Amino acid sequence: MVPISHIVQYLEAWAPAAYQESYDNAGLITGDMHWPVTGALLSLDATEEVVDEAIERGCNLVIAHHPIVFKGLKKINTRSYVGRAIVKAIKHDIALYAIHTNLDNVTNGVNFHIARRLGLQNIRILAPKKQLLQKLVTFVPQENTDSVLAALHQAGAGQIGNYNNCSFRVSGTGAFTPNEAANPHIGAANRREEVTEERIEVLFPAFLSGKVIQALRQAHPYEEVAYYLTNLENENQEVGSGAVGELTEPLAEMEFLQRLKNAMQTGCIRYTALRDKPVHRVAVCGGTGSFLTGEAIRAGADLFVTADVKYHEFFDAEGRIVIADIGHYESEVFTKELIYTYLSEKFPNIALHLSDVVTNPIKYF
Repeated sequence: MVPISHIVQYLEAWAPAAYQESYDNAGLITGDMHWPVTGALLSLDATEEVVDEAIERGCNLVIAHHPIVFKGLKKINTRSYVGRAIVKAIKHDIALYAIHTNLDNVTNGVNFHIARRLGLQNIRILAPKKQLLQKLVTFVPQENTDSVLAALHQAGAGQIGNYNNCSFRVSGTGAFTPNEAANPHIGAANRREEVTEERIEVLFPAFLSGKVIQALRQAHPYEEVAYYLTNLENENQEVGSGAVGELTEPLAEMEFLQRLKNAMQTGCIRYTALRDKPVHRVAVCGGTGSFLTGEAIRAGADLFVTADVKYHEFFDAEGRIVIADIGHYESEVFTKELIYTYLSEKFPNIALHLSDVVTNPIKYF
């Protein structure tokens, strides 16, 4: 049987845990990575009712978007909905796993899924994050360049957008003198050597630095490997908040709002004053997204779809954009379908179930 760790590794290859926000608590909350999976229940939240459903369906793994433990817990008892869910999960050996803001922050994650449901094209990250990339520079004997690069690429270096195996290389002369304690790959003690080397440069996500350096050391022929790392200020176009894209054909504002209502199956949309302009470019952010209103305006969006907008935050539209609040649950409930599609391709023999429990705490009259 497949252990939970295999599913987690596959999920985090898509949405690395390193990309969750600092306040978040994504990852395995209860359970053991070594448990064999009897079935997985996919939900937006991991409430007690969802745990009950997992028990009924014979699932020992619940994969939720929202982590049931979000803030620090000092007590675990049944006096709160959080405690009741945790106690029941532990009692019945059910693992609770959350894939939250890390799935929000990647391409083909939550926000891209919303954008596709709305029929947007040319989808991209609305607010790319900085300081997530590093550059490795190293020096390799010319005859070993290809094998060292292959190892670095295997470790995750050299992927830029839709391009793999990216690198820069230039030839030069390396000079060194080994001492008596050295065991040189080339040359002899106390004799100066000059070797035709290539300077190699590759980019990679900073969280992979340990893996990349290990691969470099294992593949490089030299006893002492010369290299240096640089933290980059560059925006990572594949990681960040929100998404933005364009409709294939512009729609009137009310026509788009009706499409939005149907596509996201929401009974209520709160929105700012219409501008009597066609909607062509649309920005989206599942869940609480008012912090991105300025980014949506700067991106030239005609309308911004999000949730949890406070009264005074609606004023930030200032006639430059239409803000449409569709509700937190409604903006993210389809995340479970997104996860289902992703996992079913890799694990066709594992029973995957979409939760039937409506965890939305908000009712509309």
